[in-house]
Amino acid sequence: MASSFINEDFLLHTPEARELYHTFAEREPIFDYHCHLPVGQIAENHAFADLSEIWIAGDHYKWRAMRANGVAERFCTGNATPREKFEAWAGTVPHTLRNPLYHWTHLELKRYFGIDSLLNPATAAGVWREANERLASLKVHDLFARFRVAVVCTTDDPADSLELHAKIRSSGLKTRVYPAFRPDKALGVGQPAAFNAWVDRLGAAAGSPVRSFEGFVAALKKRHDDFHAAGCRLSDHGLEVALAESCTPAQAKAVFDAARSGRPASPEEQARFGSFLMLEFGRWDAARGWTKQLHLGAIRNNNSRLLGSLGPDTGFDSIGDFAQTRSLSCYLDALDSHNELPRMVIYNVNPVDNYAFATMAGNYQDGSVPGKIQFGSGWWFLDQKEGMQWQLNALSNLGLLSRFVGMLTDSRSFLSYPRHEYFRRVLCDLVGGDMARGEIPADLALVGGMIKNICFKNARDFFRLELDSEFAGS
Repeated sequence: MASSFINEDFLLHTPEARELYHTFAEREPIFDYHCHLPVGQIAENHAFADLSEIWIAGDHYKWRAMRANGVAERFCTGNATPREKFEAWAGTVPHTLRNPLYHWTHLELKRYFGIDSLLNPATAAGVWREANERLASLKVHDLFARFRVAVVCTTDDPADSLELHAKIRSSGLKTRVYPAFRPDKALGVGQPAAFNAWVDRLGAAAGSPVRSFEGFVAALKKRHDDFHAAGCRLSDHGLEVALAESCTPAQAKAVFDAARSGRPASPEEQARFGSFLMLEFGRWDAARGWTKQLHLGAIRNNNSRLLGSLGPDTGFDSIGDFAQTRSLSCYLDALDSHNELPRMVIYNVNPVDNYAFATMAGNYQDGSVPGKIQFGSGWWFLDQKEGMQWQLNALSNLGLLSRFVGMLTDSRSFLSYPRHEYFRRVLCDLVGGDMARGEIPADLALVGGMIKNICFKNARDFFRLELDSEFAGS
């Protein structure tokens, strides 16, 4: 059965929306400034064994849907064969109607493999055969080229080696791949065993064993400098709430020393210690001209039984209901009051915080950079049509949509680039609808220029990363 709903005007409900998308958005390059793609597979220009490896492995969105459909864990993260895992997904897809996975699945099949069939148990064998035939000639670098990916910013721990990034830079790949500094494990004083093992790794990466709190901070700063030398211009933090509590160096040292001796920090101590580091990280970012990203509000690893057997990042996280506004204000103000506030993108995972985050961003625009504090795109559970619309409307009502840096994949999968298409279609449909109703001018140069900027140019100018000449003037 042909997938007629994925046609050239998918999600575009007015002539104005179609004009905006096809003329101004469709052919723009992709600036993927936050993702979790495996750096090793980029460096080696990985060839995938089959559709299951590139499409099912590591995709906790799919795993959650499969579990909800009664699929046993062995077909998600377990020891089932790749073909069995794919067939379990194919059996789940018809049950994902009205879930964004239904749209993403069929967009990906069409854009990567030219497959127009609806995926279900009856079509699974044909899709498996046809996709694998086409996948055999597609390596990672081919996928970047196909979607005109100008920039990829991966997510990298300070203790990680940057050798793979050096290998990518010397490969001649037109897509520029940069590390992003993600020091979340530096805050892990509540779990001393894991924290101490990580601190030892950090010291090794920095070239000097960590023997004191001062040495710990110096090692983090050394890695921040190393990342800068490798082209990094973005940091990233995944937190329940922003951290900006009062903490002296002596207090932070006491927490660190206790953790190094094996005593877990209390929740209050963890918050103070994390606050000390987060302010340091903010100062470093500002001094280097980086952009800081704050991903706030997720409650992670809810299922302790499956966390124990499967580990983190396997699909057991949720939207949290943490109070966000006061702590975010304190963090931004603590940096701004000393003129040490870097450019920043703030993301909320709870939609109730949309207006709070959009208005908080407005408090710290200082005229130095257009959109210095960005209210980030719909994230995680909100990176679907409705969540994107909510974010776009909140930003439009309370800030400047025209300065928005647009979409990112936030994905571990190389098949996720149609999410940029999905976002662009949602954006053009929303703004095109305004034009059709006469709520904004029917001026394609004005409105289309804004669409084009949101799709690529704003991110290019905001993040200040070097691009290949093919994309630098886009």
